[in-house]
Amino acid sequence: MYCIGIVGCGRISHSHVNALKAMNGGELRLVACCDIIPQRADEIAALTGAKTYTDYDVMLAEEKLDLVVLCTPSGLHPAHALKAAEAGVNILSEKPLGTNDLEIIDRAIAAADRANVLYLEVKQNRLNPPILLLREALEAGRFGRIHQIVSNVFWARPQDYYDMAPWRGTWEMDGGCLSNQAAHYVDMVQWMGGSVESVKAFSSTLGRRIEAEDTISVILKFRSGAIGNINVSVLTYPKNYEGSITVMGEKGTVRIGGVAMNKIETWNFADSHEMDSRISEASYDPKSVYGGGHAVLYEELPKILAGDRTSRAYVTAREGRKTVQILVKAYQDAEKL
Repeated sequence: MYCIGIVGCGRISHSHVNALKAMNGGELRLVACCDIIPQRADEIAALTGAKTYTDYDVMLAEEKLDLVVLCTPSGLHPAHALKAAEAGVNILSEKPLGTNDLEIIDRAIAAADRANVLYLEVKQNRLNPPILLLREALEAGRFGRIHQIVSNVFWARPQDYYDMAPWRGTWEMDGGCLSNQAAHYVDMVQWMGGSVESVKAFSSTLGRRIEAEDTISVILKFRSGAIGNINVSVLTYPKNYEGSITVMGEKGTVRIGGVAMNKIETWNFADSHEMDSRISEASYDPKSVYGGGHAVLYEELPKILAGDRTSRAYVTAREGRKTVQILVKAYQDAEKL
């Protein structure tokens, strides 16, 4: 059995707890949870029987953990990963790995290497059935040369969402809609498009009282010559409208839409293939914009912790760093305007 601790018992931690509770086997056990707000840790403890902490350092010192899950504000992820690595504990970080400091992310990666521990990132949208089918088509070469990849994240986050916690929408701890709501979509575009050569961006803060942006458009040029475009807003009225990715190539076009890349809306290729018969079964109805990938991730975690590196759920911090690098470049370019 692998013993797990969670630090940060807010909104996203419940996706991890629910995934753990849904597991068929007993290979993973949540033994500890930590939050600086005691009531939040108590809530997770009531659901799981985990021991509560309000001090992360104390939890790492007292518990014999196989894995620590980072569900704290994004700006704290690198420092918390660094501490876990120094304690010899494997790390699973929520997205993104950090906000605007690649140097501390690199220090955390180096510390994990020295300690010979895993440093992984949650990329649950990579595990969405429609995305898995899209990736299969891409790897099979069905698109031919990729021309353009477009992702739209048109969601609604009212002012009271930001008012729930003082760190939300701040540059230091959160960033804006690109780094928070759209981090997985940034990852998806670069995962499908490959190495990014240049990044341009336009951003505005139009409707929310926050430091960072609530609306942004990002243009990527891939090393292959293809163009990427990411459009994000949290001002969509009256509710979440779209979370999509469209991939266009010389021999194929696929659009995966819905509110969280959960529905295949367009699937056109020059040549037919066995995978075409799986289109209808790939689409699904997610319970939230987080999708259903956390449950898949936790089913895969025991194998990953045991040494399996073949799972789609195995996403290292080095891979996750690519997303932060795009975020940093986009924000730097937007600041010039």
